[in-house]
Amino acid sequence: MPRYRLTLEYDGGPFVGWQRQSEGASVQATLEAALAKFTGEAPEVVAAGRTDAGVHALGQVVHFDLARDWKPQKICDALNFHLRPAPVSALAAEEVPADFHARLSATRRSYLFRILDRRAPPALDAGRAWHVGHRLDADAMHDAAQALVGHHDFTSFRATACQARSPLKTLDLLRVRRAGDEVQVDASARSFLHHQVRNLVGTLALVGEGKWSRRDVEAALAARARSAAGPTAPPEGLYLVKVGY
Repeated sequence: MPRYRLTLEYDGGPFVGWQRQSEGASVQATLEAALAKFTGEAPEVVAAGRTDAGVHALGQVVHFDLARDWKPQKICDALNFHLRPAPVSALAAEEVPADFHARLSATRRSYLFRILDRRAPPALDAGRAWHVGHRLDADAMHDAAQALVGHHDFTSFRATACQARSPLKTLDLLRVRRAGDEVQVDASARSFLHHQVRNLVGTLALVGEGKWSRRDVEAALAARARSAAGPTAPPEGLYLVKVGY
């Protein structure tokens, strides 16, 4: 039974998230339905990361097993036909060894968070960036972000409902940069806690507004309490960019 790896792009706005749920459309259920239409099978699709409702993906990686051999390009073409009009696109497919696992085999996950910090609201990027109607200090945000890079207890930056066994994570990269009217935050790690990136961004935004300093961020990290950190940034600015293996 061949195993296939698939790279996906999707707009998370219309979905309840990646994971199949009892109510509402999910990316997983949408993809599995498209697979069933052209293969006649009902494979379970496993993703590298279970993105939340409203979170987008530029390079989500999934795997699934099929009973017969298919040419990878055929899989992409057939999926893209049957996925319409859902905002999900199969970018690339390849056959992989049977021990490949989209989630467990991953060694790095990279995210991008987009903040549009201009006065005017977005017309073209509505639902695809967090609109903050005033200018942020991206340099101050980047400096404060460096206090969070490395191996830490990130209790202050994970959702209260996070099911991870340990709050200890190693954050390999947290970079803040300006790109025109956007402040872009890049984050990379082997794995993340639930809402970790959004909580980091919400906290750094306080720095960008001049309300917090780097010392405040360091104190929030040391407190090991969710209430000590900043708010959770909205999901529409977050993108799963790439998964490394």
